[in-house]
This record gives sequence, C-alpha cells and structure tokens, in this order.
Amino acid sequence: MKKTYTGGCHCGAVRFEADIDLSLGTLRCNCSICTKTRFWPAAVAPDAFRLLAGEEELTEYLFNTRQNRHFFCRHCGVRSFGLGNMPDNGGKIYGVNVTCLDDAEPEELINSPITYVDGRNNSWHMPPAETRHL
Repeated sequence: MKKTYTGGCHCGAVRFEADIDLSLGTLRCNCSICTKTRFWPAAVAPDAFRLLAGEEELTEYLFNTRQNRHFFCRHCGVRSFGLGNMPDNGGKIYGVNVTCLDDAEPEELINSPITYVDGRNNSWHMPPAETRHL
C-alpha cells in the first residue's frame, strides 16, 4: 500500500516527501556509484516525489552516460535521491534512498523485496552473479 514518507539528508538542509509502496520492492545495484555510496533506492514516479526544501543546497554529479542525475547535499554529503531516465519504463523516475526516510519502520524495510540489478555491466534487467556484498 502506498504511504507518504518524509525524509532528507543528515544535516536537514534537504527535505522531501514521497509516496512509496515499499511492498513493491526496492533496488540494489552493483554499479560503481551505487556500490561506493551504498545507495538503496525505491523507484518513485515524478508526480509522487516532492522536494520540500534545499534545492539550492544540492550538488549534482553526472558520469558515464550522463543521463542519471545524482544529487548530494553540499553540506553533509548525503545522497537522499536521484533522478534517472528509464525509457523502457516510461522515462523519468526518482530513486529515493530508503535509508533517508525518517518515518519508515525497520520492519517495512526488512519486508520490502529487493531486486538486484547489474548496473556495472549495463544489464538492468538481470541480477549480478554475486549480490551478498550489496
């Protein structure tokens, strides 16, 4: 069931709310940025994500195809969300870092199914051979 969550970065400069159904699952990716930042997103449609504060506090990082926008708080460095482009799945999609949700109960996160994707090899519809480290 969809629920409205609030969240943000560590220092509180960036605040957002998002309508997420955690029972539909989350993602874990083995690409270099997701692995190094331990990013654990739930995919959220653009109309279900609202940036409440801190747009001017965000720093954007682009790499590789430069299609996915990685945002970090310029003060504390936390990556609360990103904006991806998935043409096969309808275009723009927010990746909300579920570890940045203030009001997600541990049980909700534990029970949220995880889909593993092999971003390191641009194989977005297949899991990597090894996932235990993700």
